[in-house]
Amino acid sequence: MMGAGASWRNLRADRSVMDNRIEGRTVRRVLGFARPHRRLIGVFLLFTVIDAATVVVTPLLVQRIVDDGILADDRSVVTVLALAMAGFAVFSAVLSVLSAWLSSRIGEGLIYDLRTQVFAHVQRQSMAFFTRTQTGALVSRLNNDVIGAQRAFTSTLSSTVSNSIAVVVVGITMLALSWQVTLLCLAMFPLLFAASRWVSSRLAGLTRRQMDGNASLGNVMTERFNVSGAMLLKLFGRRGEEDELFGEKAAVVRDLGVRISLITRIFGAAMMLVPALATALVYGVGGQLAISSQLTVGTLLALATLLLRLLGPLQGLSNVRIDVMTALVSFERVFEVLDLPSLIEERPGAVALPPTASRVEFDRVSFTYPGGDRISLRSLEAVSRTEEHDPVQVLHDLSFTAEPGRMVALVGPSGAGKTTVTHLVARLYDVDSGTVRVDGHDVRDVTLQSLEDVVGYVTQDAHLFHETIRANMVYARPDADDEAIWASLEAAQIAGLVRRLPDGLDTVVGDRGYRLSGGERQRLAIARLLLKAPSVVVLDEATAHLDSESEAAVHRALDAALEGRTSLVIAHRLSTIRQADLILVLHEGRIVARGTHDELLAEGGLYADLYRTQFVDDTTSDTAGV
Repeated sequence: MMGAGASWRNLRADRSVMDNRIEGRTVRRVLGFARPHRRLIGVFLLFTVIDAATVVVTPLLVQRIVDDGILADDRSVVTVLALAMAGFAVFSAVLSVLSAWLSSRIGEGLIYDLRTQVFAHVQRQSMAFFTRTQTGALVSRLNNDVIGAQRAFTSTLSSTVSNSIAVVVVGITMLALSWQVTLLCLAMFPLLFAASRWVSSRLAGLTRRQMDGNASLGNVMTERFNVSGAMLLKLFGRRGEEDELFGEKAAVVRDLGVRISLITRIFGAAMMLVPALATALVYGVGGQLAISSQLTVGTLLALATLLLRLLGPLQGLSNVRIDVMTALVSFERVFEVLDLPSLIEERPGAVALPPTASRVEFDRVSFTYPGGDRISLRSLEAVSRTEEHDPVQVLHDLSFTAEPGRMVALVGPSGAGKTTVTHLVARLYDVDSGTVRVDGHDVRDVTLQSLEDVVGYVTQDAHLFHETIRANMVYARPDADDEAIWASLEAAQIAGLVRRLPDGLDTVVGDRGYRLSGGERQRLAIARLLLKAPSVVVLDEATAHLDSESEAAVHRALDAALEGRTSLVIAHRLSTIRQADLILVLHEGRIVARGTHDELLAEGGLYADLYRTQFVDDTTSDTAGV
């Protein structure tokens, strides 16, 4: 079966690459990326030219050794030329090492530049971008396409220059030695090009299908081998169906591999046959000329050696357009990501919020989630569809104020817009109309870093990195020492658990924190929030995974931690709703009622209905603590 490099080379023959039209500005941008490395590229090309130009030295030395040394019985000539050949071999080896080092410096430098720019740009995209983008496709841009792009300045550039010079130098040298033999040999090479095109046209489609098949296998394994997927498989007991599904996908890859291997072998046979026939022609015709004294034996050997050195460059030049187009297509795919604007950008002259900013105000806010054409790229989505309907407005003319030190609870049925409200506070999205203010500042007019420092967020599904507890904690405050970490863990009622762990703060929590229970993950996320100590706190079902005892402990910690801070809370637990200073009842993106728990119950309406349907199950446990 073909290796990854061979698969990439065959894929380049895909007509979709050849038919692609590259814009002039793409080439200019590519040259712009090369500018910081122009000196290294210049030296690299110089070494490439020298290496290519000296390709005829060894065959010519062989000619002189045979004609002027061996056949002339001159030992001194043989010795001198053999030493010259050895010295030239050392020179070529050193040149090869230097060229490889320069190629690596240039290539890895370009990869670094491209990857860091794409990573930084993607990090600054809005949350809407990540809700649609397929992670694997995005990672591929940072890996496969970036590597494909850097080939433009290493393998593609060097091989084009090297092959061009080698063909010219070797061709002229062969014509000078024997124009008759040279022309006869060159007449056979069109057979090799024809075989190459025939095989490439078939391998292109097969290779693409094989790559798609391998990608499909990778997706199946990725989804089934993470913690959530493995648990789902075991809970539903679909091992047999999963085995069959994987077997079908693996069989497709297997069959394609067999076909690709067969065609590759045919091509390999052609690659060996044509040079062999050309070599036979050199010795056949050249031998006759040598017998008739029209050609020396040394010249005959030199021609045979040069013929083999002409084969690779000629074949490389036949694919140069494909090489260049493929590298530029990779650049275009990288630029496609870099050119995607973020919906959330910091305005020029943005001011920094004071660390104590805590008053949140919604002033006639309306919001609609942006359509896919504004936030993502179709090539980065697993299933890309054209939007059939205009986006539906989620929030309608919302106005309320959360005063410092006050808790505002957001309640309402699913889809009422509660989470959307909290997203607007943290400026994960921008409003369509109206204004969201923090301490009187429009959040669109403040620096993103200062807003992120002021607002703390804990969601229902708290995310933890596959790192140690300490690493997950200091993510909120990198300068925090162990004393501050333990204080936050104590406040979140999880310090005792961490102390009982074998490695304490150095315990690795696993993928998404799955080595901890749901309640433990949630308390660790709350501890991380407490360590950050923001002045505005957003809790989106933050106590959903806690049992009654843990919830009561965490609420005691939060009561102290939230003193003097604004808090926006989405919760279905009656204990949380009861202690809120203001409850906003949302329905279909509108505030339909507001007040305290007792006021809203007395008023009746939607809140009373929600209380009877959603909160009544909590009555018994909450009454015990009231």
